[in-house]
Amino acid sequence: MERNILKSSLEYASFRIIFQILFRCVTFILNAWILRIVGAEVLGVMNVRLLLLESTLLFLCKEPCIKACQTNAKHLHWPQVINQIWLTVPACTALSIPLLYIWLNCLSAPRPELLRQYELGCYSIVLSCIIEQITNVPYIIATSYCFVKTNICFDTLYTSIRTIIFVILTVQNKNDALKAFAIAQILSSIFLCALYYGFFWWYIRTINTISKVDKKLIQNKSSIFSKMDDFHFKSIIDFFPGLMENKKSKFNKDLMILSISFGKQCIVKQVLTEGERYVMTISPVLTFSEQATYDVVNNLGSLAARFLFRPIEESAYFYFTQMVRRDTLIAKQDQTKIRETSEVLSQLCAVVCSIGITVLIFGQSYSHCLLSLYGGETLTSTNLPTTLLQCHCIAIILLAINGVTEGYVFATMDNKQLDRYNYLMVIFSISFLLFSYILTYIMGPVGFIMANCINMSARIAHSCYFISNQYRDTSFRPLNGLVPKKSFFVILITSGVLVKLSEIYVYPASMIIHIAFGAVLFAICLVCWMYENQSLLKLGIERYRKRSIVKID
Repeated sequence: MERNILKSSLEYASFRIIFQILFRCVTFILNAWILRIVGAEVLGVMNVRLLLLESTLLFLCKEPCIKACQTNAKHLHWPQVINQIWLTVPACTALSIPLLYIWLNCLSAPRPELLRQYELGCYSIVLSCIIEQITNVPYIIATSYCFVKTNICFDTLYTSIRTIIFVILTVQNKNDALKAFAIAQILSSIFLCALYYGFFWWYIRTINTISKVDKKLIQNKSSIFSKMDDFHFKSIIDFFPGLMENKKSKFNKDLMILSISFGKQCIVKQVLTEGERYVMTISPVLTFSEQATYDVVNNLGSLAARFLFRPIEESAYFYFTQMVRRDTLIAKQDQTKIRETSEVLSQLCAVVCSIGITVLIFGQSYSHCLLSLYGGETLTSTNLPTTLLQCHCIAIILLAINGVTEGYVFATMDNKQLDRYNYLMVIFSISFLLFSYILTYIMGPVGFIMANCINMSARIAHSCYFISNQYRDTSFRPLNGLVPKKSFFVILITSGVLVKLSEIYVYPASMIIHIAFGAVLFAICLVCWMYENQSLLKLGIERYRKRSIVKID
């Protein structure tokens, strides 16, 4: 399969960013509607308690296998990969039993009138997660063969169906919002599973026909069927374990070891990612209503991270796994690839760092304004939500740097290095939980964010050390991208001072003027950044213009 890996990664990132923007816009509108119509307690149960159960199951069961199978996807032996991916179904089922018992019997319950709906929600989360594991095989095949638009389209439809079902059922009876959430969760998972298998059933059936009739479709690189020469599947039953022709062993030992390494890592990373939710869930630090407020503010504070950094991190990880071999020193690999990889890493660091600093500077003066527009008096009656959002702005720059640097580290470490780092991640996790509990006891909800900042700083330090050591014997210095350009930084700091003065003297009298003034200063900062990063912009424009030459999907 001839592919442009960098182009595939860039297109995937672009579509993921668009999808995340649409998805988060829907989520934020939905959360605001729930907050006003249904109440904060129901929002807290859904967004913190139930979605934490979902993320725990999906992340621990799906993520290790997907990451391992994406490594050097071009040389996969598909029968072994399919057998391994299907292990996620019994793994998810087995893990759901103790988690379901904990969620139903060990954790604090909502008020009695919500209890039955809460139980239904827990069961629906488990069932939907098991159904989603069945979708892993067509998902990894679509990813490996660069069906970028297909993946994004299905994700969009899945989110849309879930939202539409939830809204329709909730409008009919707002007292059954949790029940509506449960039904929407199950039906949307079934819909996603049917989409993937239905698409590949149609695709395989079609390529089996046109391979005998019309060879021109194969030669047309813009056609979705241009991949058929290298497509290893002759029937939809090949997607199921043990049914595809296999002349090797049932499982690949190296792939299994890599999955186990990623599994250890994912346990720790899940604690780090959702640590504050685990603390809120296990200990009675906050009520469900307070959890909802924190979650709303947390989502608003993570706009940049969810819209931009996560898709960039995912596509960068896929790109680095294809360009850098895990088991060979950088100095002994193809230097053309290493030069490109170093340049891409440096440019990614520069982009995400610039975004993080910009959010930090402007966020200090526009947090109250954003909360006022979003939640009205509910979120601005006290200073706590504003303080939380301002602290999130500090965490965003760390999220930006950590996402790219750690993504590179995970993509290029060998098995032994991954195992060693897993032990280090255990230390990070334990420290994070301790800091979360202690700082939350002292500072309230702000302590969650401060603990996260401390943890991310430690992880960034380790990633930078690994990257510097890896490129020590070369002339490449990819971490130089973390240093912002001088003129951009000076203008940004000046703008931060001016918008702070605007918040003090202008915002109380006119929100519109305050926002317009910030927009002008932001535009000036953006123009300055574009001027200092002309080479990066030219590269992006060049890649965009070449889209018609090599079509991915």
